[in-house]
Amino acid sequence: MLDNMILKQVMKQSFTIPIEVTYANGKTERYGKGTPEVKVKFNQKIALKDLRKNASITLGEAYMDKAIEVEGSLQKLIASAYASADSFLNNKKFKRFLPHQSHDEAETKHDVQTHYDIGNDFYRLWLDPTMTYSCAYFEKPTDSLEQAQENKVHHIINKLNPQPGKTLLDIGCGWGTLILTAAQEYGLNVCGITLSQEQYEFVNKRIKELGLEHQAQVILTDYRELDHVPFDYITSVGMFEHVGQEDLGQYFRTVASLLKDDGTALIHGITRQQGGAYNGWINKYIFPGGYIPGLQENIQHILDAGMQLADIEMLRRHYQKTLEIWDANFKKVIPQVIAQKGERFARMWDLYLQACAASFESGNIDVIQFLMSKGPSAKNLPLTRNYVYAKELTVQN
Repeated sequence: MLDNMILKQVMKQSFTIPIEVTYANGKTERYGKGTPEVKVKFNQKIALKDLRKNASITLGEAYMDKAIEVEGSLQKLIASAYASADSFLNNKKFKRFLPHQSHDEAETKHDVQTHYDIGNDFYRLWLDPTMTYSCAYFEKPTDSLEQAQENKVHHIINKLNPQPGKTLLDIGCGWGTLILTAAQEYGLNVCGITLSQEQYEFVNKRIKELGLEHQAQVILTDYRELDHVPFDYITSVGMFEHVGQEDLGQYFRTVASLLKDDGTALIHGITRQQGGAYNGWINKYIFPGGYIPGLQENIQHILDAGMQLADIEMLRRHYQKTLEIWDANFKKVIPQVIAQKGERFARMWDLYLQACAASFESGNIDVIQFLMSKGPSAKNLPLTRNYVYAKELTVQN
């Protein structure tokens, strides 16, 4: 009885939009003014002790197991919960410290492969043809996802003001779109590193297909183990979210050590303006070992590593739109995903994509590009940002 009362209180105060909730006992309640925008149905009771222990894990698992069903936009529901100061996502009564996470090389490799080695065939179902699994960059509202991902790659490389014949390292190279573009279109000698076996094999195949063996290589290694002369340029996209709070300082020191004294780096990743945070459900099911660092935290690590910031750009709305397109694509192939992975897995990924879109929509998280130089000068960069956009116009034309 007490569990039901507290659950009702949680649902009553957790959303800024009008909702309708049907509880496990069959009773239906409406909260908020106006016609319900989303309907929530509890098919089973939710134990208070589980909710108190970790609300995001408890409710996420309940959705995966169909103990909770949602009619309407799950993204809208979650964004509303982030907007409510008293919701289970914000109220300290429902937050608990997560256990310490290890990020030694063996566990980092396991964490990365847990997510990225689900299978190229799975990601190919709903990513765009570039197989880019990070925030796109929509120069125009009408840009397709593929165009926006190509825009993003050019936007990153252009910020470096690269000169042909110089060297570029991409830490966490994914399926290789950035390094292959840098080699083909900018004349750079490129190296990508990854811990994903499937990504490594995919990129190696693409290098051979494009005849870039003399100009491009991919290495299956931890970024801390790369033994190489310093590079002129370094990029790293969606990587530092994997290294963990305790190893962020080492990550940025490693970037500095692998960068020439007059080199430039562009580091792109999810960052919270409000400070660093974990999410229990995402850590358990999607990104083991994941940690979203705070903006001040990253800046301090960059400065402590002996680098200096040249530019910072926030791309939060771009990632919201990227995730909304991914989820729309994912919904179209859910029958195939269920056939491959099962319904629980499909519901898990649908929840993940919509929850992340909601988190960006609400401003709970951001994605930020940090442009930095080794030392104080950034002497290889023009005085204004105009060079970035001039290059993008040249590429478009």
